Amino acid sequence: MTRLEQLFDGTLPRLVMFDLDGTLMDSVPDLAAAVDKMLMLLGRKPAGIERVRDWVGNGSRVLVRRALAGGLQHEGVANELADEALALFMQAYSGGHALTAVYPGVRDCLDWLRERDIKLAIITNKPAQFIEPLLEEKGLAGYFQWLIGGDTLPQQKPDPAALFYVMDKADVAPADALFIGDSRNDVRAAKAAGVPCVALSYGYNHGEPIVNEAPALVLDDLRELVASVPGLR
Repeated sequence: MTRLEQLFDGTLPRLVMFDLDGTLMDSVPDLAAAVDKMLMLLGRKPAGIERVRDWVGNGSRVLVRRALAGGLQHEGVANELADEALALFMQAYSGGHALTAVYPGVRDCLDWLRERDIKLAIITNKPAQFIEPLLEEKGLAGYFQWLIGGDTLPQQKPDPAALFYVMDKADVAPADALFIGDSRNDVRAAKAAGVPCVALSYGYNHGEPIVNEAPALVLDDLRELVASVPGLR
């Protein structure tokens, strides 16, 4: 038996929903490059990849505001400055994603799920315009029936609206669905939707261990989800 089947009492889910950044792909190098270009165009010092890694997860607008503030808390950033900076960031990030890499084990897991006719979706806080081109560029196009970005609906994770939206489109109940992510936004959205959540240890969670959010399962590699585990029956 696999860990996935164990989560579902010996059966399989009908729908698996994935986060994107920090779950399927390490996109921070390209995000950091775009953030640093934005900051330098505004006459500011670059932030660097490690700081950006802690700021990712709440969509581009919040990422930009955190970069302007120099930390997670960004309430003091003026909206006019944030709007100007966001436009610069979006232009910089649209220039390609050569530094972004698919995590080990992702394609193996997706192939396994697709071979079993499990419906797949992406729910990310990344702007929708970037999702499909990024999947095409990295060889992951064609796996997913639904692509939900941070601006597809009025709400973003940790709000569960996008999960409910996809489950409705797929005609799947929460008990037959799974969400896979890497951050507290993912775990909290899944819990609010009544969906079990598998979390990846390697992603972006604002510098905090994802186990602190008490997901159903924490993995180091997506292959661990679908590999047969001795002793599991």
